[in-house]
Amino acid sequence: MSLNVKERRNKGGTVLVATGEINSETSGLLLQSLLPLVREGRPLRIDLTAVTYVSSAGLRTLLVVYREAQHAGVAVTLYGVSEEVRFVMSATGFLDFFETGEAAAAESKAKSALKTAVAR
Repeated sequence: MSLNVKERRNKGGTVLVATGEINSETSGLLLQSLLPLVREGRPLRIDLTAVTYVSSAGLRTLLVVYREAQHAGVAVTLYGVSEEVRFVMSATGFLDFFETGEAAAAESKAKSALKTAVAR
């Protein structure tokens, strides 16, 4: 299977939507797509909703992106991580490197609740 990537830009940053498998054949395309976005310095969301498989090459690519983002001070958030992909990333410790959309949404709700409480 192949990998397709599309990017969308909005006020809050850039969203890269990946579809397919991230493996040794497709990880180069993903890296070529993500690194320029990280170097722009805007928050980056990686939508993995339609990613069905991530190999060790895919994990390595995500690690390179993570390191580059840390160096550049860019926030990278993963969204739509399927249970299968989440299992692989969690078992290898890679999930700890990234904030996920679920965690980001929970943090945002907590901040909003705090602001509301302080405003009262």
